[in-house]
Amino acid sequence: MMHDLPYVLAKLDWMRRERIWPNGLRYLWTDAFGLVLLVSLHRETGERRWLDQAEELVGEVERVLGRPRGFRIGEAADRDGQYYHYLAMWLFALAKLGEHDPASRARGVAVARDIHRSFVLPGTGIIWKMTEDLSAPYPGYGLGAMDAFDGYVAYRLLDLQALAPEIAEMKTLIDAQYPSLVIDQDLGLGMMLWLAHFFPDEPWAQVQQRRSVAALDRLWTDPPGYFARASHAPKLRIAFANYGVSLGLQAAGIWPERVERLNGYFEEYRSGDEYDREAITHVMACTSHFPGAFLLHEPMRARAGQVI
Repeated sequence: MMHDLPYVLAKLDWMRRERIWPNGLRYLWTDAFGLVLLVSLHRETGERRWLDQAEELVGEVERVLGRPRGFRIGEAADRDGQYYHYLAMWLFALAKLGEHDPASRARGVAVARDIHRSFVLPGTGIIWKMTEDLSAPYPGYGLGAMDAFDGYVAYRLLDLQALAPEIAEMKTLIDAQYPSLVIDQDLGLGMMLWLAHFFPDEPWAQVQQRRSVAALDRLWTDPPGYFARASHAPKLRIAFANYGVSLGLQAAGIWPERVERLNGYFEEYRSGDEYDREAITHVMACTSHFPGAFLLHEPMRARAGQVI
């Protein structure tokens, strides 16, 4: 896996100077990735300052995005409502921080209980997006394709006993869904590989890992070295989505040469739109270069820049 600590530290310094992250606009998905990154840096260096920054970030997310139940998608005006998969990623991040700060784990369990019943339709599925107060589905949105998998992993890593009823509901949804689920989107495939690596002996993980690897192989475009957005969009390439694929590949332990190729390609590639400077692009680039605590068995203090 990638372990390029100098890249990450330089990128964090640059983002802070440019007021991109963590001192830019709040966005729950990006902040979840950033929170795990800060935990990873603490584990790698042993320096308390990274945990302090992680706890400060949690406080800012709660202050800006926190709602009586759950978290708003983002701070910008057009980032209203709540996405379940964003919430699940934030719960995963709290679980990782909770390994060092038990109060964060308890906070995550409380959030999971608060949001679960609003999003989950037992035996049917999970509503992809809700209004900000969780009173109703967001107009125009239906059920999420991968949300049960997101919640299942996050809940299990948070507290297997405290969230046992919610975990059982998620498992029922997964068992009904995974045999026929086919994903054709770069980020979705990468995240499924990542989710599957936590419970590799479970049938859903084995089936979805095989399908995801095969689908990603079809999306690989070399030269120049990127994963296409989908089979119907072979020319479309998105940096942050490729970094999510990279996380999945490193979780699965496959194609290290492709991880290096896409990292190199997107370091130079510019899309010409707002994502060239959006925090999601650069925080997820850090994850691609240093997955750390995102992985079940991350190495400790490996040599900087080494692929292992």
